[in-house]
Amino acid sequence: MTRIIFLPHEEICPEGVVIEAKPGDNLIELALENGIELEHACEMSCACTTCHVVVREGFTSLEESDELEDDLLDKAWGLEPDSRLSCQVEIGEEDLVIEIPRYTINQVSEAH
Repeated sequence: MTRIIFLPHEEICPEGVVIEAKPGDNLIELALENGIELEHACEMSCACTTCHVVVREGFTSLEESDELEDDLLDKAWGLEPDSRLSCQVEIGEEDLVIEIPRYTINQVSEAH
């Protein structure tokens, strides 16, 4: 099993969370199933940047982002070289350490 470690985030997961995952699992779906309420304004269809995360460890084990994801990431708040849209991340064999950015460009946060 692969471990997904979400670093503490003041509002979303203050204590941080460790999740067991299988290769092929989707990152945002795992987060939501485990009580980590990542925003996903486009309902996980790769049409916004509200599910932006930074992969602090394990980034190189992920499949590369496609052109659509890269174009959207250019609009994300706090973009870093290891940024990804969590709706597009398929878990691989290597453990991941995930940081949830402090802000999104979403003007209104909606509970899903």
